[in-house]
Amino acid sequence: MKKVLIVIGSLIFIMALSGCGAKEAAPGVADAASDAAPTTVTEAAPSTGGGMMGMGGGMMARHSAPIPADYKGLSSPVPADEASLERGAQQYSLLCASCHGDGGMGDGPAGVALDPAPTAIAHTSQMMGDDYLFWRISEGGAFDPFNSSMISWKPVLNEEQRWDVINYVRALGTGQVQPGMGMGGAAFDPAAELAHRTEMIAAGVEQGLFAQAEGDAFLHVHDHMDQWRIDNPSAEMTGTGMEIQAATLAAMIAAGELEQADADLFNLVHEKLMDAGLMQ
Repeated sequence: MKKVLIVIGSLIFIMALSGCGAKEAAPGVADAASDAAPTTVTEAAPSTGGGMMGMGGGMMARHSAPIPADYKGLSSPVPADEASLERGAQQYSLLCASCHGDGGMGDGPAGVALDPAPTAIAHTSQMMGDDYLFWRISEGGAFDPFNSSMISWKPVLNEEQRWDVINYVRALGTGQVQPGMGMGGAAFDPAAELAHRTEMIAAGVEQGLFAQAEGDAFLHVHDHMDQWRIDNPSAEMTGTGMEIQAATLAAMIAAGELEQADADLFNLVHEKLMDAGLMQ
């Protein structure tokens, strides 16, 4: 029996590597299935990263792809509790970390030669809806606009396992869990993400896309949005990245935490950054 289990585990690991393929791993969620590294659950830390950033070029098209009717509007029925995070860590470590890295930052050893590179899913999962993430992990990427070799995990993982992986990947991006140490790769670093945003704004100012004051206002709203998501974990989380962004801004305006003019300026700078190819 022990030999049989070892063989099965080896076959699943091979499937994980082939799922990463020669192009791209899932652009918003990890793949999954069984054995792995332990998870340390800690109190969620506020993060200035992991919000709506990182949607340039082809990634923008992938993250704005319309969600099929069979998945549209789905929300997770699995609470992101300690048990789910432990199950998700096991699945992620076996089938996702090889491409996406232990910390979900797209820097796993099997992802080095992939084009497009594996997504930093710890980051992007913060801005994608439950329905989008469940669709992507379920159906894989062998279709437009993804065109990746990510396999469909629906025949391999049951629904609870797929939701467990989503819960775990999101927890990686908030600091609620610490990465395992199986494949290597960095953990999500809010300070590094903030530095990246600041550099992006500086480039936009240098190119004359907007004034420094407008860029600073964009950063302020962005940080406020990230913190609002942390403070409101029960807020509806369905839709594509752009839909989530619009819904978050609308909710903050309704709650009196943001003025419409601030949201309009944020959207204007966001659009200019995307059009200029600076939002990577």
